[in-house]
Amino acid sequence: MTQTKAVATGLRETSRPARRDWTADGGLLWVAVVAGVYTVVQLVFVVPGSGLGWDETVYTSQVSRAASDTAFFSAPRARGITFLIAPVTSLTSSVDVLRVYLALLSGAGLFLALHVWRRLLPASVLALAGALFAGLWITVYYGPQVMPNLWVALGCLAAVGLFLRAARDRTDRAALIGLGVAVAFVALMRPTDAFWLTAPLALIALSVRRWRRWALLAALAVGGAVGCAEWIIEAYVSYGGLFPRLARASEIQGHLGWNLVFGDHMRSLDGRLLCRPCDVRWRRPATAIWWFALPLLTLGGVLVAARLRRLPLVLVPTLVGLSMAAQYLLLIGYAAPRFLLPVYALLALPTALFLTWIVRTAKPRPLVVALLVAAAVAHLWVQGSVVADRAERSRSDRVTFDRIAAEFARQGVTPPCVVSGTEAIRVAFRVGCASRQTGGHDGSITPAELVATGRERPVAFVVAGQAGPPAYARGWRVERIPDLPGLRNCRVYLSPSVHAEHGA
Repeated sequence: MTQTKAVATGLRETSRPARRDWTADGGLLWVAVVAGVYTVVQLVFVVPGSGLGWDETVYTSQVSRAASDTAFFSAPRARGITFLIAPVTSLTSSVDVLRVYLALLSGAGLFLALHVWRRLLPASVLALAGALFAGLWITVYYGPQVMPNLWVALGCLAAVGLFLRAARDRTDRAALIGLGVAVAFVALMRPTDAFWLTAPLALIALSVRRWRRWALLAALAVGGAVGCAEWIIEAYVSYGGLFPRLARASEIQGHLGWNLVFGDHMRSLDGRLLCRPCDVRWRRPATAIWWFALPLLTLGGVLVAARLRRLPLVLVPTLVGLSMAAQYLLLIGYAAPRFLLPVYALLALPTALFLTWIVRTAKPRPLVVALLVAAAVAHLWVQGSVVADRAERSRSDRVTFDRIAAEFARQGVTPPCVVSGTEAIRVAFRVGCASRQTGGHDGSITPAELVATGRERPVAFVVAGQAGPPAYARGWRVERIPDLPGLRNCRVYLSPSVHAEHGA
């Protein structure tokens, strides 16, 4: 109870006007510059020649004109990102066009999310916060990716800013409406993330007497309900209800529960897109130095805001950021660096405030500035090396799947066809087939049904390494194919109908 009162006290702010406009340190030109540079970096270093990842293929196949069938859409997934890309995928099957579209959109999204804060924090702080967030390899790499996490981050950043504006100014109806829209956007992208966003905001609104407004709580509730509506409807249509879908989602994610995965997230920062399990060698410890510094910089920003009597403007995003981090650091038993993008976006604000304060107050100022610039250059160098490595791997993967598609066509596996086994989703999407699995989380067909399908149209079962085919495919023709990313000794077992097609 004492802690609740302390937080509430810290969040209260005086209604007396400030002696000078704290945000009057120039326009938002530098914010626009940061967003523009962020977009250009994506277009130059990530977009060219990159291929679709496994999760991206699942999302893209739902709305792509190039897909002969949609990939299996598991319980935890939400369709927000598919709605975002649908205007492009309905017109063209070009991955390059899709990447350019998302790069431009993410740059605009970063600017808009920071622009929301223009009445709350100085433009210099916003520009630096944007640069800190955009300078992470994760942010750069996932800008043009068909993944929801960056969009959740931008939605959370905008939602918290709009919440503060609506709470501080009861006449700011645009902020109140915008808050509902931002929460709905986050919920559409990832419903569970919307819970960890709205729960602390609702508690804060209830804890601070001046902010205790039904309209504020209604905006959070209505926005969350509207954004989650499609996911909930789909739960009743495909899973028998909301709670069965949540249970299935938990099962697929390894059964949600108490899991301390701080170390896994730290190790994943060296360029691993998924650490499950994270029992791999930590190759580049330098990639996590900023991760250790982030809590200290955030605390510094909170203390500076308290000293400047602007504590709510920094404490609220900090608390929401900690809430967003809780589920991924404490409840899920594996790590992916993209999970914490909303946390990094929110904590960039107190970090930027603290660094700006240091530059303006520390002495000797030239030495302090020189040290900070040197640290920033080193940080960006490390982040750039990781994103360059990831982009190169993506380009290599695209070449590999192009070669596999050519080999499949040579062997007679052409649409309408079905691919099963290792990397079935990416192979099938590239070849123009449907992907089907007979077991696991993506199980969507029985072995008997797959065998029956193989008599009518081409079916390919892909295996790698020492693995062998399932019993029903042992009599099928086997051919070598180019090795899949990270796998060796790849083969494909072809159903009898492929013999007929190939012979013809």
